[in-house]
Amino acid sequence: MSTATITSKGQVTIPSKVRLALGLATGDRIEFVEVEKGQFAIVPATRSIRELNGMFRGRRTKPVSIQQMNADIARQASRSR
Repeated sequence: MSTATITSKGQVTIPSKVRLALGLATGDRIEFVEVEKGQFAIVPATRSIRELNGMFRGRRTKPVSIQQMNADIARQASRSR
């Protein structure tokens, strides 16, 4: 079993054995997926851009202006405060 220590900044160094098993390299991203309450799996978040093809198809039928995008972003940001 591999172990790691959390720093005061909440950072963790992933042991080399785990990085190798996951096929991770410098700059790769990972996701923490909850598999059960209190238990998480670490999975590589290195997906191909091709996997995103069609993900948002059908969600919007007409183009949106930059001004509308900015207004929507501002509205969502004000809700999160």
